[in-house]
Amino acid sequence: MSRRKKSHQSHGTPNRPRLWGKHAVAAALDNPERKVLRAWTTREVAGFMQFPKDVSVTLAEAPDLGRLVPHDAPHQGVVIEVEPLEEIWLDDILTQAPERAVLLVLDQVTDPHNVGAILRSAAAFGAIGIVTQDRHSPPESGALAKASCGALERVPWVRVVNLARALDEIGEAGFWRIGLAGDAPTDLKDALGPKRVALVLGAEGPGMRPNTREHCDALARLPISDLVESLNVSNAAAVALYAASIA
Repeated sequence: MSRRKKSHQSHGTPNRPRLWGKHAVAAALDNPERKVLRAWTTREVAGFMQFPKDVSVTLAEAPDLGRLVPHDAPHQGVVIEVEPLEEIWLDDILTQAPERAVLLVLDQVTDPHNVGAILRSAAAFGAIGIVTQDRHSPPESGALAKASCGALERVPWVRVVNLARALDEIGEAGFWRIGLAGDAPTDLKDALGPKRVALVLGAEGPGMRPNTREHCDALARLPISDLVESLNVSNAAAVALYAASIA
């Protein structure tokens, strides 16, 4: 019991997450809002990283780095321990939103790989941020940062206490709230139109909760083939973001 706890903490904690992988670490080092506490790296990779002068850097062999991260995590020769990013307020995102903007809202999407991939797609298609419910979303972690390929440092991530209340605020800010649902009668392309759009996605399987659906202006589906029942939530987010970007 105590051995498992020690092993878990050696891989970082929510208050001191460990990030790994060249892209994730480089993006964190380039982010002036990110506080880096410690770093471990191979001699080969150290020459490519711009570590702050006040950060303690330990040179290590690749197998030693493997013990700092979860089993089989692709650390690529570099690991850093950081402080979580400062909290971002929804009002700040909404008041600074341009006339044409896309925002992502995730309802109980808890898998860090999915959230990381969604952040990456959000960065690729110019979304102004993502919104999640604090109690039902993953913390910052190495797996999430690696999946985001650096987007964790670039895309604003707002965590809210009450998602329904947040959707009310988003609507009041002039966003057309479209919930993605496989049983919706309308294709996404027909639901798009307003210049400010909030795309709302639920967890795989259960989808959006009923209260979340009720706080959307429209429900829409992706026009996928009958050969598959649904898309992975991160893939669905990427397709929806692309559709919104060209609407």
